[in-house]
Amino acid sequence: MTTSPLADMKIHDDAPLKDALALIDCNAQGIVFAIDSASRLTGILTDGDIRRLILAGMQLDVPVSKVMQREFVWRHINTDTKEILGLLDERIRHIPLVDGQHVLVDYACIHRLHRIQVMEPLLTGNELSYVTECIKTNWISSQGPFVRKFEKMLSDYCGMPYALSTSNGTTALHLALEALGIGQGDEVIVPDLTFAATINCVLHAKAIPIIVDIDPVTWTISPELIRKAITPKTKAIIPVHLYGQPCAMGEILSIAKEHGLFVVEDCAEALGSSIEGRMVGSFGDVAAFSFFGNKTITTGEGGMLLFKDLAVHSRAAMLRDHGMTPGRRYWHETVGFNYRMTNLQAAVGVAQMERVDEFIKYVLRIGEVYKSCFAGHAEVQTPSLVSNTLNSYWLFSMLLAPSAKISRDEMMGKLLANGVETRPLFYPLHEMPPYKQFSQQGPFHVSTDISARGMSLPSAVTLTNREVRGIGEKIVSLFAVKSMLAKM
Repeated sequence: MTTSPLADMKIHDDAPLKDALALIDCNAQGIVFAIDSASRLTGILTDGDIRRLILAGMQLDVPVSKVMQREFVWRHINTDTKEILGLLDERIRHIPLVDGQHVLVDYACIHRLHRIQVMEPLLTGNELSYVTECIKTNWISSQGPFVRKFEKMLSDYCGMPYALSTSNGTTALHLALEALGIGQGDEVIVPDLTFAATINCVLHAKAIPIIVDIDPVTWTISPELIRKAITPKTKAIIPVHLYGQPCAMGEILSIAKEHGLFVVEDCAEALGSSIEGRMVGSFGDVAAFSFFGNKTITTGEGGMLLFKDLAVHSRAAMLRDHGMTPGRRYWHETVGFNYRMTNLQAAVGVAQMERVDEFIKYVLRIGEVYKSCFAGHAEVQTPSLVSNTLNSYWLFSMLLAPSAKISRDEMMGKLLANGVETRPLFYPLHEMPPYKQFSQQGPFHVSTDISARGMSLPSAVTLTNREVRGIGEKIVSLFAVKSMLAKM
């Protein structure tokens, strides 16, 4: 087994119970190993043991030796790894390892052998078969049949008439603005809390991004603040369905219609989300999707645009293909781009779309398990349930309540110590150097607060219910330890 420092995992068995509790808080493992004066292993003590002792009226100044478990599983340091792995389960999460004198020298646990990632793709469908077909037929560029099939599948899924594949989600957004004729001097309203691609595409189009704050309930762009930010130069709004939560599209479309503005939906994180049964991506003039490796469905890299208007679709297709005139090879009407998706990528996308309903079912299940773990725990604020909307939980994200006795960053560090990767929410755009000049619509109290308190939990469709519940229970146990410490 791989060795690691034991300083924050062991405690002398004559130390008081309160020291053991403090050490459990420090190591975030939920357990300490008790040793005697010769460093020999004598017992173990868990946070659950301490919780039960406190409820039974035990004082925290009693020595660990009086309350520790003396019957527990341990093994010699040279024990075969397979045997140790066979012992680890939901009940036995840590196994202390000793030498010939029974001196504690290491420990084994699942998270030291396996780390739970925030996201990972599930490629167990027809991906390999379709990619192999591309190679066998030599259709590997952007002209292959899987490209058209993938476009049609997403078009049908979202209920939009025209689709155009792209090399990634960022090029999709940029191409959307270019196809709509948005450029020099035009203003485009964007939310403060989003991935930087949303604002970067506006700058790539040489337009002016106008950053506005978000709604405290949905964490998406505030319709009220959109209205306040509109000027005679405003040409478009980019609502971002953040982490899978749909924006208030009814209000946004009403504002856009009133002022003659284009709406470009950023659906990079929201495949499968819906409003009153209608898929996001079907509301705006154009919608952009991303199929990066961490998205609900993936092509490795890749993107897609959906259009309502055939003329805009046609212009986007021409711009995507170097600005060449359709049907007149090597004749360029304008300066264009090479934003095409390959047939190899599309082949993976087709296989992924064949299972999209299954994937959405998985992520919704993950969200429900997390919410059930956090029910009744005021320290956690889960995504709000907005009437008539479906949040596809691209990443299940939560906020630590202001009253929580642990910071977001400390929580993330403790989860990582348990082999659980997490992610902070995005930084607000207005805080970052390239975008500060576009933040005249501040202050941005909501995005600043939510960004500072928010974190995303593992949300891959490969996770089992047991793994998801284990993550939720670990978070709850960390709160419990902090609460016990606060009462000392």
